[in-house]
Amino acid sequence: MTIERPAARPANPRFSSGPCAKPPTFELNKLAGAALGRSHRAAVGKDKLKAAIEGTRELLGIPADYRIGIVPASDTGAVEMALWSLLGERKVEMLAWESFGAGWVTDVVKQLKIDAEVKTADYGQIVDLASIDFNNDVVFTWNGTTSGVRVPNGDWIADDRAGLTICDATSAAFAMDLPWDKLDVTTFSWQKVLGGEAAHGMLILSPRAVERLESYTPAWPLPKIFRLTKGGKLIEGIFQGATINTPSMLAVEDYLFALDWARSVGGLRGLIARADANAQAIFEFCDQNDWIDNLAEDPATRSNTSVCLKFTDPRIRDGASFAKAVAQRLEAENVALDIGAYRDAPAGLRIWCGGTVETSDIQAMLPWLKWAFEAEIAAQAEAA
Repeated sequence: MTIERPAARPANPRFSSGPCAKPPTFELNKLAGAALGRSHRAAVGKDKLKAAIEGTRELLGIPADYRIGIVPASDTGAVEMALWSLLGERKVEMLAWESFGAGWVTDVVKQLKIDAEVKTADYGQIVDLASIDFNNDVVFTWNGTTSGVRVPNGDWIADDRAGLTICDATSAAFAMDLPWDKLDVTTFSWQKVLGGEAAHGMLILSPRAVERLESYTPAWPLPKIFRLTKGGKLIEGIFQGATINTPSMLAVEDYLFALDWARSVGGLRGLIARADANAQAIFEFCDQNDWIDNLAEDPATRSNTSVCLKFTDPRIRDGASFAKAVAQRLEAENVALDIGAYRDAPAGLRIWCGGTVETSDIQAMLPWLKWAFEAEIAAQAEAA
């Protein structure tokens, strides 16, 4: 049986969940103003780093008394700095419903050996948010990049908490409402929702987090790259652009370009609307086709950035092989690149829907997804 290929193709087939698609107006020559070959401690470097910090504050609506720092090693580096520098003063609750949250559990329980209560949920589900004790420090991901499950809002976080909330928001920042009064430590990386270049992380501290840093010293030694205080006081320079190590000034210029683009599409509200429209197109596709479904079981917790899908057709004999074959067909046709599920996640697909992706590209890709599914079902039947 011949299965007809769709006529239209996405203008941009890049749907990777990291590094993510560049802003639609990106061209390499737009980074010509980068301070290449200049010290990041020279005036030009400092000005650009400070612009990156203050642009982040402006677009995300971060309070003026919160510190924002550019740190090494992407979101992972930012989270590790927070865990190693802040935890240990009290018991910790670790919340995990996907692979990256599970990674933070490993660091806290097995590496730092902190007294922790671990609460987990299977892929597609979320932990009982009403059960959290905020006398403890709480570590969680806002959006599960590998499960497509996000917390629905910040209402579950206590205003009168004694502990700190440490939030990995790397696939949520710039696409979801983050309630800053509920978050004491927030991290993300440039290569996610704004499609920036890799290796740089953002660490955002509330006044409560700063107070913890200045009043508590962990029992373990801290490598230089994690140190946020000196002599019991916050190293303010880190949060004014004096980075711990040398940043890529080309990546800084790229992030500044992405911030400018974000302003041009309506800032945070515009970015959220773009991500919502992208995800909604996929949700409607799932509603119209009974062979595919959202991995997130509760619509209230479905991500609008890392949309994770599972195949549900009973004819599929080997789910992992089938999903891989579908993704390979789409890549071979250059209509959807890098959309296989994360290696630790259930078999399926993961389609990035952040604001740098055009809804028209999502809409053009979906008929191809149906074509690839039907082609693989036919190939499976022929092989049998």
